[in-house]
Amino acid sequence: MKRAVPIALVAGLLFGAGLAISGMADPARVRAFLDVLGHWDPTLAFVMAGAMLPMAVAWRIRARMPAPITGDTFHEPDTRPITASLVVGALLFGIGWGLSGLCPGPAIADIAVAPAMVIPFLFAMVVGFAVHHLLWRALAARSVPFQPSQGA
Repeated sequence: MKRAVPIALVAGLLFGAGLAISGMADPARVRAFLDVLGHWDPTLAFVMAGAMLPMAVAWRIRARMPAPITGDTFHEPDTRPITASLVVGALLFGIGWGLSGLCPGPAIADIAVAPAMVIPFLFAMVVGFAVHHLLWRALAARSVPFQPSQGA
């Protein structure tokens, strides 16, 4: 557990540096990637493609490891069917991204660049987390048979 924090810190710093260097912390650049019928900017596609090589290497290394460096077992997500909570969550995420032009990862990185623009978004995101938590708690208390997907 003691090694988990420094490893997470290094991973977060690498992710943030990658966002900054690639320009993906700029909401205008991400919107330009999504604007396939206008002035399309393929930069995000190159960033995603560039992430595939190190991830492929990481999966090969992981396959040879009996356990992760910082834990007892690997935690891999199960394949689950598409649920109502997944669809609603994806829609809300997309609407929030579309309205604000911010995605959570780059928004956190943008605190250092444009805090006045980002802090209201992050506040609204945390409020959304709280509403979700309270909603599911209320539904569980009423014994509603519908359950959110794992990780929700």
